[in-house]
Amino acid sequence: MTAWFQSTFLGVELGWFVATLILILMIALPLMLAVAMIIYADRKIWAAMALRRGPNVVGPFGLLQSFADGLKVFLQETIIPSGANKILFLIAPIITFTVAQMAWAVIPFGSQQVLADINVGLLYILAISSLGVYGVVISGWASNSKYPFFSALRAAAQMISYEVSIGFVLISVVLMADSFNLSAIVLAQKGHVFGLINGFGFNPMLLPMAVVFLISAMAETARTPFDLTEAESELVAGYQTEYSSMSFALFWLGEYANVILMCALNAVLFWGGWLPPIDWAPLYAVPGMIWFFLKIGFFFFVFSWVKATVPRYRYDQLMRLGWKIFLPLSLFWVFLVSGYLMLTRYGA
Repeated sequence: MTAWFQSTFLGVELGWFVATLILILMIALPLMLAVAMIIYADRKIWAAMALRRGPNVVGPFGLLQSFADGLKVFLQETIIPSGANKILFLIAPIITFTVAQMAWAVIPFGSQQVLADINVGLLYILAISSLGVYGVVISGWASNSKYPFFSALRAAAQMISYEVSIGFVLISVVLMADSFNLSAIVLAQKGHVFGLINGFGFNPMLLPMAVVFLISAMAETARTPFDLTEAESELVAGYQTEYSSMSFALFWLGEYANVILMCALNAVLFWGGWLPPIDWAPLYAVPGMIWFFLKIGFFFFVFSWVKATVPRYRYDQLMRLGWKIFLPLSLFWVFLVSGYLMLTRYGA
């Protein structure tokens, strides 16, 4: 597409810009639609597990309920507390929403189907996901309200705690794949186990890290049982207590976009991305993007399942799990994987 636009009257620079803009919209707009649909799916899964119906009135099977909720939020008045820092108060949800979108630039949807196939894609993901904490901290501080500020401090400590263990988990994946490029990491998983099964997660050496990454992803996105930033019994509604209308909706959309991103990273890093589960020729007849979306759907179901069934942690339990269990375990696993590779791959 880029080459075609550059060959037109637009020229090289403008053609590249227009093609890139179209590709960005091809990712961002379906992602927003996907967020609306997974909110619906989330509510349906919770309802089914609690023997309720869930959304079933607005549109066929309640499919338009998320859009009705979005319209309601859009029509509400935007209220800014009189003591708030108005500029930062309005910028915070924009940061959260924008950062959640930016990370998708390097996610490969299939073979050669990625916006920016950069060699340091995994480092880019780490950098972008680390920026998400700024939106939360700024919102809590700019509200000039006690409980949102408490929640923002909790969120900062929680995100930093689990990003450290996620970083060591990713080192194990990088060592096994010998690349930071996400497409290369997916291809390294082809026939990884017995030359037949696609996915690092099927390797007993990396399966524990896949579990640690999944749990850490729930903590990183502040999903149950790690939703201490939104502990209603203690903090009213967390860092977004003072927000309303579209500023609240941006936090809402950013949270779910991050959840989909973590589901996608689970699929890409450990379960073969766009590859079928088994390296068998007939399975490749199914487009890689379909396999990728099926895996994202499975992990989103796991996220919803946990939210519907597991009670919330206490804050001390949350910190203990991150610093005293996951961090030493992931650090030890880096040592274990690197030692294994030195003995097998490099013959040391």
